Amino acid sequence: MEIAPGVYLLRVPLPVSHLDYLNCYLVEGKNGWLMVDTGWYTQQSFQALQNGLRDLGLDFSDIATIVVTHVHPDHFGLAGRIKQVSPHTRLLAHKWEWALIESRYIRFGELQQQMGGLLRRHGVPEPKLPAMQAASLPVIEFVSITMPDEPLYGGETICTGRYELEVIWTPGHSSGHICLYEPTHGLLFSGDHILPGITPNVSYHVQSGDNPLGDFLYSLQKLRNLPADHILPAHEHVFSGLSRRISEILEHHERRKEEILSLIHREPGAAYDVSSRTTWDIPDLSWDEFPPQLQRIAITETIAHLEYMRWEGRVRRIQHEGLILYGAA
Repeated sequence: MEIAPGVYLLRVPLPVSHLDYLNCYLVEGKNGWLMVDTGWYTQQSFQALQNGLRDLGLDFSDIATIVVTHVHPDHFGLAGRIKQVSPHTRLLAHKWEWALIESRYIRFGELQQQMGGLLRRHGVPEPKLPAMQAASLPVIEFVSITMPDEPLYGGETICTGRYELEVIWTPGHSSGHICLYEPTHGLLFSGDHILPGITPNVSYHVQSGDNPLGDFLYSLQKLRNLPADHILPAHEHVFSGLSRRISEILEHHERRKEEILSLIHREPGAAYDVSSRTTWDIPDLSWDEFPPQLQRIAITETIAHLEYMRWEGRVRRIQHEGLILYGAA
C-alpha cells in the first residue's frame, strides 16, 4: 500500500498475538531504503516481509537503515535476522531502548527477580507470583537479538535523500519510544504512541522511571499541534485527525484515573486489589480468569495511574508491613 510517493506500508503478521499484524513502513531513499519497525522473529513474519519487499522489486540488501520505534518484540524482533542477511543495514534506536536490550533479552534473570519484588510489594499474592513474574518470558523467542549501530536521542533528522524525518522522543509506552515526522507530506510515523482505536499499555515497572503515565501524557501534548495530515501507526490502520485522537486518549486516562480514585476513596488498597476491581475492556473474562500476563499488565497500568495521581497530589502512598498501599489524599 503506497501511503505517499515512495512511502509504503507492509503488513507483517503476528502469530500467537492478540494483535493481527504489525505495520512496517518503507521509505524510499537515494542510497537505499529506510524501514520503520520489523515485526517479530518467526518464519511466517520473515517470509511476509520478504514477499512484501519482492512485490516492490526489492530485497533486504536494499534496506540501508532500520529505525525501531522501541524494542518490544513486535517492533524489534526481526532486526537481527535482517542484519544477518544484509550486514550493511544500519539499525537505529533511542539510547534508552538500547540500554534495555541486554537486560530484557540476554541477561533477563535479574530483571525477573526485580519484577517479582515489585509485584510482591504491590500486593500480588504469593501463589500467583511465579507465573506473573515469568509472564513475559515466552516473547523472548520472538527476538533475533542485535545491538543498534547508532543511538538516537530525539531532535535528529534522518535524511534518505528524498525525505527528511525528524526524530521525536515520546516516552511512556516504552522509555525510549520515538516517532518520526515528515513535514512535506505531513506524515507522522507514530509507532505504538498513538493508535487509531486502542490505547497503548503504559506500565509502571522497574525500568519505566517513576512516572511513565506522566511521560506519556506529556508526549501526547507535545504532538498535539503538529501539522500531521496522515498518522502511520504500528498497528491497525493509517488515519487522520491527530488532535482529536489525542483528546480521546487523554479523556480515556482521565476516566481511568477517576475510577481508580473512587476505589481508594474510603480505604487505602494495594495496586493488586485496586486493579482487580477496575473495569477492563476484556469481554467474557472475570479478573480471576485473566491469564498471568494480562493480570500483570493490569496491575502495572494501575500503578502507573496511582503514581501519576500521587505526583498530582491526589493520592498518598503508604508503606505498611512490606506492602505499598494507596489512599486518597
